Amino acid sequence: MARTVQCVKLKKEAEGLVVPPLPGPKGKWVYENVSQEVWSEWQAHQTRLINEKHLNLLDPDTRKYLTDQMDKYFAGEAFDKAEGHVEE
Repeated sequence: MARTVQCVKLKKEAEGLVVPPLPGPKGKWVYENVSQEVWSEWQAHQTRLINEKHLNLLDPDTRKYLTDQMDKYFAGEAFDKAEGHVEE
């Protein structure tokens, strides 16, 4: 049986992640509070941001920016979007 979590973005019970997607406390929080569906959506959005804005993942400021955007995304707050992307 799949593990479920009370997803902070969907605001309902949903299938959880199999393992924490990040190291440390942030990964534990995501594992306990974000559904597989929302994590997959975030990964796709993050990829669009990285590609559109030509972000360098070796830059600590870039990693902080992406973490801040991820937090906003999960909280349902306004977050940056890739300018060239049109939602379907």
